[in-house]
Amino acid sequence: MKRMLVISDIHGELEKFEGLLAAAQYNPERDQLILLGDYVDRGPNAKGVIERVIALKEAGALVLKGNHEDLMIKALTTQEERAWKRWAQINGGDMTLKSYGFTEADFAVDESAETFIKPELQSDILMQHLAFISNLEHYIETDDYIFVHAGVQPGIPVSETDPYTLMWIRGDFHSGYTGKKIVVFGHSSTDTLHGDSDNYNVYFGVNRIIGIDGGAVYGGQLNCLELPSQVVYVLK
Repeated sequence: MKRMLVISDIHGELEKFEGLLAAAQYNPERDQLILLGDYVDRGPNAKGVIERVIALKEAGALVLKGNHEDLMIKALTTQEERAWKRWAQINGGDMTLKSYGFTEADFAVDESAETFIKPELQSDILMQHLAFISNLEHYIETDDYIFVHAGVQPGIPVSETDPYTLMWIRGDFHSGYTGKKIVVFGHSSTDTLHGDSDNYNVYFGVNRIIGIDGGAVYGGQLNCLELPSQVVYVLK
């Protein structure tokens, strides 16, 4: 049986991602890599991470969409002021745009204008990457596990759950999940799950939930969970 190697919330940290794959001795011929989303925003090289993820998917990795990809898609494909500002000004989309070669002047919004005018950004590679993340799945379910970015809605089959919930849910899932399958998720950094601001280790919940987001982009660590052994590889 193949090892499953699960990583989440890379957030533009390409060097850490590459280092973690090396630490886990990832080999696509013998391992099943599963990536749980949030490849972009806040970190320095979202473009490089997406390029790497595309190559890994072509080599057999299973790749899910995170809430930051959801934000990026809405910001870049709609004319909604709230979507743009939430992504580019609050949630780290500015760092993503810089990784594609844009400057702050390129994506600044004229706050004095009477109506919102979204910046016009021209980049073929950005559009290609946007198409890639737009087509990613929201969950993977096996006989023993559910893999998802944020979590599942307790009491509702994952196949019937709104994708938005799968990318964004937090507390209701953390405390309310009672299903039989183990749910492996990212999204909520593990220091918050442990209740310890210095503990970014993988969180093994008593209710069969495993949180792996080590807050790498916040000075924490990037975690890789090996299954079924539950061995953990770490890059700080």
